[in-house]
Amino acid sequence: MDYKDTLHLPQTDFQMRGKLAEREPLFLELWEKEDIHTKMYDNRKDQIPFLLHDGPPYANGHIHNGTALNKILKDIVNRSQYLMGKRICFVPGWDCHGLPIEWEVEKNLRDAGQNKDDIPVTKFRKKCRAFAEKWINIQREEFKRLGVAARWEKPYLTMDTKSEALIYEELT
Repeated sequence: MDYKDTLHLPQTDFQMRGKLAEREPLFLELWEKEDIHTKMYDNRKDQIPFLLHDGPPYANGHIHNGTALNKILKDIVNRSQYLMGKRICFVPGWDCHGLPIEWEVEKNLRDAGQNKDDIPVTKFRKKCRAFAEKWINIQREEFKRLGVAARWEKPYLTMDTKSEALIYEELT
């Protein structure tokens, strides 16, 4: 006996499969084309601003559950504030300095048969910068795929020369 014949399910033209693999690129393209975040910001130009600072992830590899959860929760907070009538402008950021990035670059050097101490410090720093830039671009796309609305075209980067100059100024 075929049990599906014993079920009385409603008849519908609604597809039972979401076809995410086919539809996700279309959603991402639409959100980009429509520039959703800018429209959200422009719709509330004259309203009370809401600012949520982004504790930035390191630009040292693919996002993981922790970084995804962190960014999604911030997106939820921002969107809820938007729905309460506030103007939001979420500027994402990345930490482009520090040991996590240096460790990965050192590991890549060792894998290539090189030693960090055998190359000039300036060359090592350039490698770290290039490594961070690569992962910023990858993580940006990964966060976009999660549907996070942000000013992706102008992120906060700790390796931005203006940011570095400000930090230096503050410390001296």
